[in-house]
Amino acid sequence: MASKSIPFSPATYASRRKKLINQVKSGKILLYGNTYSPMNYKDNYYPFRQDSTFLYYIGIDLPDLYAIIDCDTGITTLYGDDVTMDMIIWTGDQPSLSDLGAKVGIKKIKPLATINGDLEGKVHYLPEYRGEHHLLLDKLLGRDRGEASIDLIRVVIAQRNVKSQEEIDQLEIAVGLTAQMHNHVMMYAKTGMMEHELVGLANSFAWDHNASFSFPPICTTQGQTLHNHYYGYQTKDGDIILLDSGIAIESGYCGDMTRTFPMSGRFTERQKSIYQIVADAHNKAVDISKPGVTYKSVHLEVSKVIAQGLIDMGWMKGNAEEAVAIGAHTLFFQHGLGHMMGMDVHDMENLGETHVGYADPDNRSKEFGLRSLRLGRELEKGFVITIEPGIYVIPQLVEKFESEQLFGDFINYKEIKKNLDAGGYRIENDYVVEKDGVRVLGQPSDFSVDTIEALRSS
Repeated sequence: MASKSIPFSPATYASRRKKLINQVKSGKILLYGNTYSPMNYKDNYYPFRQDSTFLYYIGIDLPDLYAIIDCDTGITTLYGDDVTMDMIIWTGDQPSLSDLGAKVGIKKIKPLATINGDLEGKVHYLPEYRGEHHLLLDKLLGRDRGEASIDLIRVVIAQRNVKSQEEIDQLEIAVGLTAQMHNHVMMYAKTGMMEHELVGLANSFAWDHNASFSFPPICTTQGQTLHNHYYGYQTKDGDIILLDSGIAIESGYCGDMTRTFPMSGRFTERQKSIYQIVADAHNKAVDISKPGVTYKSVHLEVSKVIAQGLIDMGWMKGNAEEAVAIGAHTLFFQHGLGHMMGMDVHDMENLGETHVGYADPDNRSKEFGLRSLRLGRELEKGFVITIEPGIYVIPQLVEKFESEQLFGDFINYKEIKKNLDAGGYRIENDYVVEKDGVRVLGQPSDFSVDTIEALRSS
């Protein structure tokens, strides 16, 4: 397998490693790349995906590579083996590790078998998320290796959370393609198609642009199921499709967008009313998101917009601010407003979602709805975030809330039980935080009712 192109200069990678060294100060940082992961036998493996932190600091997108960054000497060593003739026969030739190392500013290359002898002293490593990582760490560091380095986790998160202009340029490409993919599906979706055929439209667009999905898409007539990866329903007039999907480009950077659209081409009055509340909530988040504002506070303000809209529809009642304070709105808005995004669609979630999204992990709420808010910390210039409010009518949750006599002063159960077939609605775009607010990435299409209906009829 040939190595993918290296998107940044040697100086960029060297600068990232130098900043890491300056923050960690002493000891050795072990970075492990990923290996092939077999589907059902050794030589039939899933598409290779390099570890994102390895890509960020080392930049080489090949399996079976490891690196040690020595904070005391400032030297980075790349460990791996050049291809043998047997490998060339099956997977083709590729540049030598020395040549690849030169492209990312690494001069010291050593065979993989020598790494064991170079890990004496204090070793910092990040949490493992694959079984082979766990076995590797046991082999290299011993079974009494302790826990992943919390100091390293925090330093990596602080560095990767703030995107450079080079990274934003990559994200513009990924999100731009993501927007085009969504428009493609909305324009070519026809009533009677199976959900998997809509996924096929998105997949063919990705392949046509030498890209892949950044996560398994959600494409469903049953949008009230938040992570619905079943594609077996046939679409019909009157259905609302919720498509949550993103493009990952060759450099690893991701897009993540959601569009909700009517199969019949036009929203019904009920669909339009629900959709407009979500659009208003999204626009509210855009208006108030800026450096220094906590994303938790943005989430709560957006929740008030949703609650007020549902009060106006007759599904909720009372005062919107009081309803949100007590959590009544969570019958309809169960997830968080958004998350960090970069090379991982939920950026660095493998390092600990709470560490990424909260400056103080103890500040994360345990309340229903708020506990699903992945990002609650103060926004900073250079953060890349998603904004994705939604409204969902989950019949089982309605039954549960009513049976437990929850929020009777704020929820009109009689009315909502007439609308248990309403489904789910979400609108999601990706934004970079700038000095005075947020700017949408990728120039996605407007998501107004008129624009969505125009795309469906085009």
